[in-house]
Amino acid sequence: MTAVTLEQVTKVYPNGFKAVDELDLSINVGELMVLVGPSGCGKTTVLRMVAGLEVITSGTLQINGRVVNDVSPKDRDIAMVFQNYALYPHMTVARNLGFALKLRGLRKREVTQQVISVAELLGLTDLLDKRPAQLSGGQRQRVAMGRAIVREPALFLMDEPLSNLDAKLRVQMRAEISRLQRHLGVATLFVTHDQTEAMTLGDRIAIMRGGVLQQLDTPQAVYDAPLNLFVAEFIGSPAMNLYEGHLSEDQLHLGGQTIALPTAVFEERPRLERYDRVVVGIRPEHLKIPSGEDNSSLVGEVNLVEGLGSDAIVHFTIDAPRVHTEAAVSGPATGEEIELAAGKLAVAGEGVARVEPAAFAVGEKVRFLIDPRQLYFFDPSTGLAI
Repeated sequence: MTAVTLEQVTKVYPNGFKAVDELDLSINVGELMVLVGPSGCGKTTVLRMVAGLEVITSGTLQINGRVVNDVSPKDRDIAMVFQNYALYPHMTVARNLGFALKLRGLRKREVTQQVISVAELLGLTDLLDKRPAQLSGGQRQRVAMGRAIVREPALFLMDEPLSNLDAKLRVQMRAEISRLQRHLGVATLFVTHDQTEAMTLGDRIAIMRGGVLQQLDTPQAVYDAPLNLFVAEFIGSPAMNLYEGHLSEDQLHLGGQTIALPTAVFEERPRLERYDRVVVGIRPEHLKIPSGEDNSSLVGEVNLVEGLGSDAIVHFTIDAPRVHTEAAVSGPATGEEIELAAGKLAVAGEGVARVEPAAFAVGEKVRFLIDPRQLYFFDPSTGLAI
């Protein structure tokens, strides 16, 4: 059953700027949908239109089967969790949690019961008499979530709620939000620019760029099969390595290096045989350190090594042109612009490998093993996956 449906929803501001372009999106009951993309991609505008804080230029928005384009925010049965918590500083935690219930006209006893219930759920029982200034960032965020939960809405809207927390707290709160959302079973639209949050939290993720939906699927499906260069570069940490390559029969040429491609690669991508020039994607975690010589390997010169204990991030250089789509930092690009970006660099290209810890020296030549079946191929003119 669908909780929220956006059909051809468009937002154009008075100055002519189109922030969202004919967006089709549905959120199922109990689903946590993450809207992700770089700054300025339109994701917050989408959330604000769903909340009723922005007027929809064209298209239809439904919540629980009811068209709400012209319905005021207070009548949409939604609850928002903001980036800056938006707590009343002069009120205690208990009063912050119960304020919305009090406005609804609930009796004091009912308000108290619901506040205590939510406080127990969120581990806030010992903080009910404190004011926001006396709380840590994580505690304030739990109070903000509690204030949304206590209303028992049909839809939660979360606008980058973790961006003000430090790295450790963000990890803890991601787990907390995921646990609570599944416990409550309420449809949730979560907006973030952080693809790690998107991958770890979302039942499905919707990736936006320049106001246009690029791909909508489960996190794993998006990771395994990005539809275009933008998604390929945006999803994954470290980001996918993208190089300009050439195909010759059953061989892939990256600069002066050659990788043999087995028949299975062409069987899985029948259209690949039509191309001689391609953009090749290699995920850093798919590069391995081989135990011996191998035809499916890539030699790079080490520039930098970042040790993480469990693994190492190795920055290297090869002589294949690195493709800079600029997708992760800019707005919409035409096929021509993508092609120009793909041809920008005609010299050595940087790359990143995520491998097991080893003794790497700057300037050392390192051979990385590649499984050709884990390579990604894109049309250099359109940016679309092959």
